[in-house]
Amino acid sequence: MVDSTRARSPRGELTVEAIHTAYGLSQVLFGISIQVHPGECVALIGRNGVGKTTTMRSIMGLTPPRQGKVMWKGQDIARLPPYKICQLGIGFVPEDRRIFPELSVWENLDIARRPAQAGRQGWSEAEVFALFPDLEGIRDRRGGVLSGGQQQMLTIARTLMGNPELLLLDEPSEGLAPLIVAQLRDKVAQLKATGLSIVLAEQNLEFVLSLADRVYILEKGEVRYTGTPADLRANQDIVKQYLTV
Repeated sequence: MVDSTRARSPRGELTVEAIHTAYGLSQVLFGISIQVHPGECVALIGRNGVGKTTTMRSIMGLTPPRQGKVMWKGQDIARLPPYKICQLGIGFVPEDRRIFPELSVWENLDIARRPAQAGRQGWSEAEVFALFPDLEGIRDRRGGVLSGGQQQMLTIARTLMGNPELLLLDEPSEGLAPLIVAQLRDKVAQLKATGLSIVLAEQNLEFVLSLADRVYILEKGEVRYTGTPADLRANQDIVKQYLTV
């Protein structure tokens, strides 16, 4: 378990201001605005195709917005390349994981290693293995032969080696068995306890409500609802309208 008393105390605040993002001629986001305070876990929820992943990609610079701002620590990063955004303290865990299949678990971690910013405690190999002890026992195993759950944990661990202050998690529970999902939820809760800011895009409602401080419901590329998990649990009409298949 990660020692929450040794929190990394991130100070970055993310403010996404009315972004419009498109793939070619197909516009996906229509004025999305969200805010993430330091140490907060904010969830983006909604059905498939509503813009959750595109919002993540817009923040990370992989699909830059055509309009609007992405403010991080007071700087508009919306037009920066992804590697610059990573250097500024934002880490991205994509839905498709994208580990290096021919590299070992240890090599996947080592290749992502970068120093922590001045005044902050960095993640070490020992700490990521403490968070994900299953990975330590298979540190010499190639990434391509790992199970889905092991690959997801490796992807998160690899991103942590870059010492982010804000972690973007895109559909982390997708395709995983219920037992693995429960384990993963516990790991994300431990990360949150260190003070790491998290944006979580997810369809598993119980997974989200057990972790998030606030939720944004997206529908057709727009924010349709904002509230706390308690607010959402108490508003079943909203759940049925935007989240029930």
